[in-house]
Amino acid sequence: MNVHHLELFYYVARHGGVSAAARHIPYGVQQPAISAQVIQLEDSLGVALFQRRPFELTKAGRDLFRFVEPFFSGMSEMGTQLRGGRVVRLRIGAPEAVQILYLPALLHAMRRQMPELVFTLATGTQDSFEEAILAREMDIAFASIHHTPRPGIRVRELTRVPLALLVRERSWIKSADQLWKLDRIEEPLLATPPSEPVSSIFYEELRKRKMEWYPSLELASLELVGRYVAEGFGVGLTVIQRDVPTPKGTRLVPLTGFPPVPYAGLWLGKANPLIEAVLEEAARIAVGLR
Repeated sequence: MNVHHLELFYYVARHGGVSAAARHIPYGVQQPAISAQVIQLEDSLGVALFQRRPFELTKAGRDLFRFVEPFFSGMSEMGTQLRGGRVVRLRIGAPEAVQILYLPALLHAMRRQMPELVFTLATGTQDSFEEAILAREMDIAFASIHHTPRPGIRVRELTRVPLALLVRERSWIKSADQLWKLDRIEEPLLATPPSEPVSSIFYEELRKRKMEWYPSLELASLELVGRYVAEGFGVGLTVIQRDVPTPKGTRLVPLTGFPPVPYAGLWLGKANPLIEAVLEEAARIAVGLR
């Protein structure tokens, strides 16, 4: 028997049905997934565990619920007891830009509140973070958002960062409008891959304006975009970040009228007190950085 299947059955039996179980399970899981996995449990046992309409446990279901109920009903209390009453371990995901600019301040602030806090950190993108969160391999992630999160993933927007072009100080480009008036933009464009939110938002806006400007160099990070612009390889696509200086010999040209890049916290299900505390602190820091 699969332990996760038993856990889902416990919630179905305790709350009297699949839809009620989906509302009470402390992590995100949809009704079809619950139904499918309970059916797998029934298939593995060779018996029906409950009648669907109206809901009623079978004798086998009642027997199994009596067996698993003491274990699953005590899990939350035991976890709290083992942690000394507090959740102090946090598995975090964040892309490079967030790790460099925002995460140190957030972690320092959290450690002032909870000196016993232990955390791990992984890099990635919105998609990889969602996979890790759904697999319960990550507790919370901070990332730029470029599509609606998957079912079960909760999201809280923290800030929006304006797009900008990065040019050399001596560049003829004083405003982005100078580029949009050209029949063809010949300046080399330096940008992160199209899958990155900064780039995808920019290209989508160009399409809406019926303009074309394809990257000459795709670079792995905004930091590299800055370095290559400073070396004279072209015009970079970046964001405006408060208190973050541009590379020496460069300046920013705001992309007026372009949508900003949203940054948000991502987690699974109902946030525990630690996640809530982290989100509150992240929101406070984000306000100061606008």
